[in-house]
Amino acid sequence: MGCVGSTPKGAAAAGGEATKKVRKPKPWKHPQPITIGQLRQMRDEFWDTAPHYGGQKEIWDALRVAAESEVALAQIIVESAGVIVSNADLTLCYDERGSILDCVIVFILSTVFKSFMRAINISGAKYELPKYVLSEPTNLVQDS
Repeated sequence: MGCVGSTPKGAAAAGGEATKKVRKPKPWKHPQPITIGQLRQMRDEFWDTAPHYGGQKEIWDALRVAAESEVALAQIIVESAGVIVSNADLTLCYDERGSILDCVIVFILSTVFKSFMRAINISGAKYELPKYVLSEPTNLVQDS
């Protein structure tokens, strides 16, 4: 039985959303030119605060290593950590912990309320990464 919003493991292995190929983000421009030092500070602030907005620290750690790695290694990291890549550039990801729960809740609701079926989407935690942690802007300037 399939569930709304879930991806069966077999489908994921056959090229479903859970195995979306990671790619570098498209070039982007910061609103004003920034130095590598400023970019590093922005990245550090993001990674220091990101776990406080939800999700698992282990997934945030894996995403940080993936963001700081080459594309091939980033792919291996997100797959090993059970990260569902929604946007191939890693700007939007989820963890896998909600997919089994989806099926259980939909099954229970369809059994208990045969005439009143609701699909509840309890997905894994959402992880949003800003482009500045994934690549450098096109208007990066040298430190003075």
